[in-house]
Amino acid sequence: MLKKGDEEIKKELKNLNISLTLDEVRKISKAIGREPSIVELYIFNAEWSEHCSYKSSRNVLKMLPTKAPNVVLGPGEDAGIVRLFDKYCLVVAHESHNHPSQVLPYEGAATGIGGIVRDINCMGAEVIGVCDPLRFGENEYIIKGVIEGVGGYGNPLGVPNLGGDTYFNSSFNDNCLVNVIALGLVSEEDIIHSKIPDCAKDIPYSIVIIGKATDASGFCGASFASEILDSAKERKEAVQVPDPFLKNVLFKANKELFRLIKEKNVEIAFKDLGGGGLACGTSEIGGDFGIEIELSLVPQIEGLLPEVITCSETQERFIMAVPDSIIDDVLKLYNEDWELPNISEKASAAVIGKVLKEPRYILRHNGKTVCDLPVSLVVGGISYDREEMPIECRYEEPDQEIGTKNLKDAILNVISHPNVSSKKWIYSSYDMEVQGKTVIRPGEADSSLIAPLIEKGISVGVACSCDCNPLQGRIDPYLQAVNAVLEAQRNVASIGATPVCLTDCLNYGNPEKPEAFWQFKEGVRGITDACKELWLKDYPEYPMPVVSGNVSFYNESSSGTSIDPSPIIACFGIIRDISKAITMEFKDSGNPIFLVGERKDELGASVYYQTLGFVGRNIPKPDLEKERENIHKIIELINDGFILSCHDISDGGMITTIIEMAILGDLGAEIDIEGIGTIREDKRLFSETPGFILEVKKGYEGKIKLNQAYHIGYTIPEKKLIIKDLIDIPIDTLKKAWMGTL
Repeated sequence: MLKKGDEEIKKELKNLNISLTLDEVRKISKAIGREPSIVELYIFNAEWSEHCSYKSSRNVLKMLPTKAPNVVLGPGEDAGIVRLFDKYCLVVAHESHNHPSQVLPYEGAATGIGGIVRDINCMGAEVIGVCDPLRFGENEYIIKGVIEGVGGYGNPLGVPNLGGDTYFNSSFNDNCLVNVIALGLVSEEDIIHSKIPDCAKDIPYSIVIIGKATDASGFCGASFASEILDSAKERKEAVQVPDPFLKNVLFKANKELFRLIKEKNVEIAFKDLGGGGLACGTSEIGGDFGIEIELSLVPQIEGLLPEVITCSETQERFIMAVPDSIIDDVLKLYNEDWELPNISEKASAAVIGKVLKEPRYILRHNGKTVCDLPVSLVVGGISYDREEMPIECRYEEPDQEIGTKNLKDAILNVISHPNVSSKKWIYSSYDMEVQGKTVIRPGEADSSLIAPLIEKGISVGVACSCDCNPLQGRIDPYLQAVNAVLEAQRNVASIGATPVCLTDCLNYGNPEKPEAFWQFKEGVRGITDACKELWLKDYPEYPMPVVSGNVSFYNESSSGTSIDPSPIIACFGIIRDISKAITMEFKDSGNPIFLVGERKDELGASVYYQTLGFVGRNIPKPDLEKERENIHKIIELINDGFILSCHDISDGGMITTIIEMAILGDLGAEIDIEGIGTIREDKRLFSETPGFILEVKKGYEGKIKLNQAYHIGYTIPEKKLIIKDLIDIPIDTLKKAWMGTL
């Protein structure tokens, strides 16, 4: 092929759905000293894709803090791990399935959940929850399909959905975002890694594939996720096909596998087959070793070409390297004890190759060598130093003043906005309580809470929240990322849990465009700076660690329309006693209400401005030192029992926060905003400057010694919201507006 002209080569690559550039193909040829085979081309197409190699982002990602005293495993394998309690660890992973969900919403979202739970399970962990941060445009078919796909996989799998967040705006019309998060539990001594252990130098190891029979679904999926979407919108074959029922059986069988290797006292390498399929899974598992595979031994449907067997992303599969001494036990476990062949056609566990001491990656098909490469070249990827160009913010603050006579309408417009109104219609379609460990469900507080060790008599809880306001990225992608980290930590603190780690999914446009790459780099810089200032509680020398994550580029249509920058942050927290956790609803009448956080003229990207047709310019510029002090102090006050309910201030401002607490508590509130700032009354109510609304236990007002804390009113038995000298609105009216939009 390389003897042809440049344009002919490009045309042939396009016809083959190979996204490698001409320069990259020439680099490959030079590195191996010959023209690559067709199978090798497809392998590099996957491994050198943005999705797998992080070729545009890897140098920038080095900024992120990843180490702390509680971190057992940072980025580098399928999931991150932090210590939870005693010998137990929390396993977390964060990915995206954006392009597949835009093309086939149900299948794309379902296999997104299917992939992220495999990432957790292959670390030796039990999956204890999933979350789904979502970003939509105006396409109802996509919205409905994605939500049904998330529930359609997680529910039959038997994994509780612990929440997420959902935003709507037109930048997501051509590229929805479906981010997926999973949590797991593992004893530290039982952690399994995805690299062949050193003992393979001395004893023979074989490669075993388990799960569904390989088919053509998801072929070239990794490169598909690394393209501008419109150029590939008809490539539905690149989207995988879900089978949660088979996955359920595989998880149970895997649990028996973990017991077996512990009983036999052997080490294995275990990895899910996701992006890049068998090519990525088998090459990345190698580490310092080599791999030899006979593709004809892979359980498969008939008629597959060797490149399809190698790079198909058929779901519900794992790959492992196991010592030959237990091969028979492993095959019996899956094929006889759990009867995989009787559950799905041609599903099975099968030996397909062996581990080599020489670090070569060799694939054969019916005895013919179709790939022979250095492992380091396959998995090493490539790296680009992309150009960056700052974008000048083109938005200004509006001059319009609403005036108090329209304040009631303004409030109703804000709380009925799709980005504020109740998302019950989404989370109620998910099973939130399966496994019986859910303590706080989505919609009841700013973060969910589970008790993963409750059956062992241990009352430790794990909290999780995900956040990022996409519209802020149009104004300032650095401050957007800072605010995303801050809000995620505030949400976890609002129930009394202490933030212990973060994950991220960095969703941006085309990195080859200097403006988009600048947005990405600013986002990473913002996350890094926020983590340094919002450090790990009691460890000021350690930034909040980012232990897992993903980068999703090319979220742009062929017309050049890019999504709003979306660095979606998940924060995980720990509370030592779940009985001390609180929810957001008002608990009783007559309790003092406190505002924490001065109200500033920071309404850029606010819901209030959106209802008026503006974007604005002044997004929150938080004082991170004061915010950290407030977060840590509020955690202590909640655990000491002085705060009865807590809700952070974000979308819709303080008035929205109070309304949601009143609706959920079926109580009213009477407040006075006279002494909380000098900006206009509407801006005081709708400013999205970070903060909290607290319901404090009667008689303990003196305990609320926080930065910029104001006693603004009381809960009342009458079901209405009263703002002194401004409004008096029945809670039922507010509830109807809040519940009735979506």
